[in-house]
Formats: sequence, C-alpha cells, structure tokens
Amino acid sequence: MGPELPSHIIAGISFVGRGGGQVRSLGGFRKAHHTVPDAANPTTQAFLGKLCQGELAAEAERLFQDVRCGLNYRRKDISLSVTSPSATLTARDFTVEILYALEPAEPSRYAVTTTLHGLHSAVLARSEPFARIFAGRFSEIAFGLKRGARVEDVIDAIEGLDGEAGLTVDYPSDYRDCTVAVATVDAQVRCTGGAIELVFPRAGAPAELMEAFAEVRGAFQISKALAALLA
Repeated sequence: MGPELPSHIIAGISFVGRGGGQVRSLGGFRKAHHTVPDAANPTTQAFLGKLCQGELAAEAERLFQDVRCGLNYRRKDISLSVTSPSATLTARDFTVEILYALEPAEPSRYAVTTTLHGLHSAVLARSEPFARIFAGRFSEIAFGLKRGARVEDVIDAIEGLDGEAGLTVDYPSDYRDCTVAVATVDAQVRCTGGAIELVFPRAGAPAELMEAFAEVRGAFQISKALAALLA
C-alpha cells in the first residue's frame, strides 16, 4: 500500500479488538447482593452497564491520556464521552469506541469490543507513536468497498485458479459471504460483497494489519477479476 489509503476503492477502514471476562469479576459486582445474568436482554445489559462503570471509565481515561500525549493533541483536538456501557474517544484524525455487552450465548460472560474508525491516513497508522499507543489492541481490520463486489464472482474467480498462488475459498450455500485463505497471510480473509475483512489469530497494531492487507491485495493480482476488486 502507498502512503495513503486507496480512497478510490475504499469507502472506510476500521480496526476491531475483542476481549471480555466473567461478569462476577467486574468491580461493581457484589456477591452478597447480585446474581449472574442468565440471559442477555435490555434489563441485564443495563445491569452490566452499572457493573462495568469503573473498568470502562479507567480504560477510556488511559486511552485518552495515551492518545493526547502520544500524538501531541491539544484540548480542541480530542474529547472523551463515557456513558456506560460504552465510551467514545473522538480525536482529530480518528474515533475509538469501547463497548461492553453480555455474551448472548453465555450471559455469565461479557465482551469488550474496541473499534477504531474514521482513519484516513496510512502515514499516521504507520507512525511509531500510533503503533505504541495501539500495540496489541486489534485483531480485525475491515475495508468498506465503494464499488462492492458480488460474492459469487469472487468465489468463481478463486475456484477458477485451482489453488494457484495459494488461494482457496470456503462459503455457505446462500453465498452471503466467503472466506478466502491466502497462503502468505496468517488471517482469515472474509468478503461480504460490501467489505473485505481480515481476522487474525493474535492482536497487533494497525500498521501490522494494514501490511497483511497489502499482501492480500498483492495475491489478488493473479486474477483480473480479483485485482479489479482492490485495484
């Protein structure tokens, strides 16, 4: 990738990090007075919002200070809003959202999702201060595509290669998306038609995830149809 994101094909970019734990481990949980949720619904989500207030506020404040000092932002360049169970850091060059939510399949646990979006400068993403602030925080990167692509066309193009260039593809019967394996990239590459998403086995800094995307883009050059998707 060049110094700037290819804006003629990419509508937006976001980085996602995931974490979580047991509800009973949150600072607001009192064993003598509280019970662990057995379902995820508006009432129990509101309960979680009360339990996680301390953790969320502390995490959001740490991020605010790291970004403010690390990127030399002034007061007008950055702001923080915390309304448990979510917090939003709005900076001059990007936005970060932190959300606590109960796990629907296992409501005794909570998930924490951190999403960075609105970043338009690859130069900033590759800078040392940015890497230091967000090191080990994100395990997913998603690129919204301006033109989009038919999932069926992506599948047909890869299957037509017969494994050449180390590209293989899996997909459900309704073709709502497909998952591409690129031999040189340690990530799942998911195409939904409107976006390309990379999911990594471990978390890293934004620049690491962007370099992996550049490898995927390079691998796609073997096929005219695939190259057109990210050209």
